[in-house]
Order: sequence, then C-alpha cells, then structure tokens
Amino acid sequence: MRMKTTFRSRILASYIFLIAVPLIVLGVLYYRTSLQVVREQAQRNEYEIVKKNNALMDTKLGMIEQNSQALFLDKDLFRIFSNLDPSNQAELFEADRQVSSVLGKYFTLNEDVYAYQLWTSYFTFGQSLPQGDPTQSDVYRKAKEAGGKLVWYPTYNFSSMFNQSYLQGGSLDFSHLFSATRYMDFSYLTNTTLEKMPPGAERPVLTISFKLDALKSLYEESFPEGSSYLILDSNDQVVASSDPAKITQNDKEPWLQQLQRQNSGTLRMKLDGKPVIVCFDRSAVTGWISVVWTPESALVSSLVPVIRTSSLLVAVMMGILALVLAYFMAGRITKPIKKLLSAMRSVGGGDFQTQVAYHSNDEFGILLYRFNRMNEQIRVLVTENYEIKLREQEAEIQALSMQMNPHFLYNTLNVMNWTAIENEQRELSKMLVCLSSMLHYTSRKDWGAVHLSEETAWMSNYFYIMSARFEDKFTVSYDIDPRLYEFKVPRLLFQPFVENAILHGFDQVDTGGAIAIRGWIEGDTRHFEIADNGRGMSSETVQAILYEESTSIGIKNTIARIHLTYGGEYGISISSEPGSGTRVRIRLPLHA
Repeated sequence: MRMKTTFRSRILASYIFLIAVPLIVLGVLYYRTSLQVVREQAQRNEYEIVKKNNALMDTKLGMIEQNSQALFLDKDLFRIFSNLDPSNQAELFEADRQVSSVLGKYFTLNEDVYAYQLWTSYFTFGQSLPQGDPTQSDVYRKAKEAGGKLVWYPTYNFSSMFNQSYLQGGSLDFSHLFSATRYMDFSYLTNTTLEKMPPGAERPVLTISFKLDALKSLYEESFPEGSSYLILDSNDQVVASSDPAKITQNDKEPWLQQLQRQNSGTLRMKLDGKPVIVCFDRSAVTGWISVVWTPESALVSSLVPVIRTSSLLVAVMMGILALVLAYFMAGRITKPIKKLLSAMRSVGGGDFQTQVAYHSNDEFGILLYRFNRMNEQIRVLVTENYEIKLREQEAEIQALSMQMNPHFLYNTLNVMNWTAIENEQRELSKMLVCLSSMLHYTSRKDWGAVHLSEETAWMSNYFYIMSARFEDKFTVSYDIDPRLYEFKVPRLLFQPFVENAILHGFDQVDTGGAIAIRGWIEGDTRHFEIADNGRGMSSETVQAILYEESTSIGIKNTIARIHLTYGGEYGISISSEPGSGTRVRIRLPLHA
C-alpha cells in the first residue's frame, strides 16, 4: 500500500511537473512578449496623442495669431485710437462700445477665449475684469518689450498679477489665466497710401485671455488613468499640470531640462522608483512643451492576473483531461493576444478603424475593450485635427456658392427662342440667347474659379439684357490689361457691383449713365475697378455694406468668398459720395 501510494505520488508529481514546466515557460514567454508589445504600442499611441493634442491646440491658438495680425489694419480701430480724447469720458465709453464690437467679430467664435481686451494707461477696452491698472502688470510689460510680436504669457495668478489682494482666497473661476498679448500700432491702407497713427496717440496692448480649463480638458480626458501631465514654457514655468500645486511655479528637475533640449520624443525612465513611459512635444505656436508620463503598471496591470489565473487553473485540472484542458487553455490565452497583436500591427500601419471583437467580460475582454476604446480616442483626435477644420471650410465655401441646376429651363428658353425667330422677333431672340448663356454659366456644377474672359462674356450678356430693359440709359466701357486674361477669378465677381450701379446708382437718371470696368497689375496683386457716375452713397451706407448687417447679400457673399479663397489680406473697398458716383476696387493675388 505504501509502495502504491508512493508510485502514485511520483506519477502525479511527474505529471504535474511535465504539465507545469511547459505552462510556466509558455506563461513567461507570453507574458514577456505581450508586455513588450503592449509597452511599445502604448508608447507610440501615447506619443501620437500628445502630438495630436498639441496640433489641435496649435490650430485653435494659431487663429488668435491670425486674427490679431488682422487687427493691425482694422480701419475702425485705427480711426478710434488715432482721434480719441482720453479726457472725455463720454467719448471713452462710446469708443469702448465700438472696440468691443470689433474685437467680438474676431474672437467670439473661439469658444476657448475667456476675455479679449485692449489696454491703455487711461482705459481698458473690451470685457471688464477687476484688473485695476493692467498697464502695471508684467503681461503688459512683456507685450511692450516684444514691440508688436505676439507674446504667449504662461499661466499666472490673477490677483497677484494685477495686485488685487482682496481677491485672494476667493473662489474665482478665472483665478488662473494664460494670455496672448500684442502691442498694437494700427495703420490703415487707403488706395496706395499707408496711414499710421499720430506720434502722440497711445498705442494699446491687445490681450486675449484663456482659462486653464482650455488646456486641462485636452489632457485629463485623453490618457489612461494614473497618467500625469505637465506643460512648461521655455523658462521652466509650469503652464498646466495634473498637480495643481505646481501651476505658475518653476520646475527645474534634471529630467525635464533634458526634455527641454530635445523638444519632441518619447522615452522610458524611472520616476520615484517606478518605471514610466514619458512622451513630450513642443508647440509650434506657443513654444511650450507638453510632457505626459504613465506608469507601465497602469498599461499592463490587467495582463498579469490573466496569465497567473490561467496557469493555476490548468495546473489544478490535471488528470485524464489534462492535455485537452492544456490545449484549450493555451488557445484561450493565445487567441485574444494574437488578435490584439494583429490589431496593433494594423494600428501601427495607420489603420485607426481597427476594432477587436470580444465576447467575454473577463480580463482579456477588458483588455480588448480598453484597446478598442484607446484606438477610438486616437481616431477621433486624428479626425478632429486633420479633417474637421478642412471640412468646415469646404462646407462654408460650398454654402456660399450654392447653386441650382434647372435643366428644364434650358429647354423652355430654347422653345421660346425658336418661337421668337419664327415670329421674326430678332431682338427678343437675342435676349433669350443671352439669358440662356447666363443661366448655363451660373448653374454649372463646378463652382471653382473661371477665366476672366468667361466672366466678361457673362457681363456682356447681362449688360445687353439690362440695356434693353432700361432703354439705353447707360453705357459700359472696358480698360483691362490683357495679361489679366491669363488668370482666373471667382465666378460672378463683378455681378453684384454692376447690378447695384444699374438698379440703384442710375435709378434717378434717364440717360447718360456710364460704367467703367478697369483691370491692372501692381507687383503681386491684381486690381479691378468698377466705377459709375450714379447718385453715389453716404459713408454710413458704405460702412453698413462692408462691415454690418445689410441687404447687400451678393456683396457680402463675394467678400466672404474672396476671404475664404485667398485670405483676409485680399478683398473689396468702396469709395463713394452722394452725387459723385461710386468706385469699387477688388484686390486679388496675382498667383492663386
């Protein structure tokens, strides 16, 4: 009996040993392989998220740079600050209302902007904050020292920056802000002359302020639980951090100094004795460096108990079904990992649509679910950063250029034309042909730019019909540089202006109206001019057409299309006086 028990024990021990050793070897192999793959993929994915976050923030903050540059040539701000009397309180409040309206047009569409202001020693224009005299702050001083260059001032304590001690300790929603600030020396281009502000007029400082939440929302929702982040400026001042106590402080730890010198990348290191994955990238707009570090344990914590539990379970189920169970468990362990490795290779190749199917709620199911969720977050960030802005601009251009395609009207016009010919009504036939050509031109599916010759041909048809309608009350002349016919222009570029001249400029005359259309090249700019000798407009009407809500939808549409296609530095100017006619000038780039 003793021999039998000993033999059984030895057989059982040998069997357990033979089963346990392969399980241990496989377990260790799978564990190390999976751990290494997860680490490497997580490191790449986290680095991509950091770069996408920076790119997304650069897109938003880059709009501040563009809009603040546009303010340099804003006619209204130039006029206000060139002629403002600081001692006249009524004039100051009226100027504040006008300045707030102008700034709102540039900055209210950016949802991250908290406050926009223009600071002077005698008044703060724009949104009101308890800042005392902001010209005594370091933010104002940095802007003056930069001399017109945009300065990104890192996060600061509001009450300390503006010496408002009574606000300390309060629960302010703007207790910490970061700002973009710029010294504004306004100028205004009239025809070919650049007018500058008088030497004695004080130049204001533009300040665009953001709450810290604009940065926190990007980082606190994008990375695994347990991750930490830090944003530093070039002087090692903390702009944002997962540790609120570090904000506005200087952090000169040696490992951060090393990252400052490298600008962008990823590495593994130990912090507080724990291995972590560190990813960092520098903003091209602000110059600030974003650093995110995640403990490796947070990325692989679900993998360890799965392997341990599976190995123990297979070891307990030894016996007659040991080989079957070992095979089953090996497949149960390797299948999800192989699916995960295959998905990781697809993601590494740029396919962020990859999703791994799972049918359980165990540790492997949780791992696959978290991988799917992480991949979905990466896909959303990529979409937001590379597609949304482009689609919005395309949708806006398409909306401005919306057209009908009424093919049935062509057939109707052709029938009317042949009827006019059969009845020997040649004038009516020619008008119908002109109208058909105009309709075909405006209803083409391709609403891109057209050659200038096509635009002038459309206008010739238009003028013929309008001349017949108004019994030759006006004449049209052209003086266009032949070189301009080599370039394309936006379709219907001149239509709203010639229509206004005929319908409104000549509405009080019976004969003698004249429209002159000119075109010439100066440097890298194309100039077009539509001038008439009609009744003209007041300066208030011109301002309403260009800068305010008005009934001139066609002109607003044309201005918007020029800005979207060529940029804000190109556009339209109108000069007119009652009784002296109207002159419209259009500026387009030579090469577009």
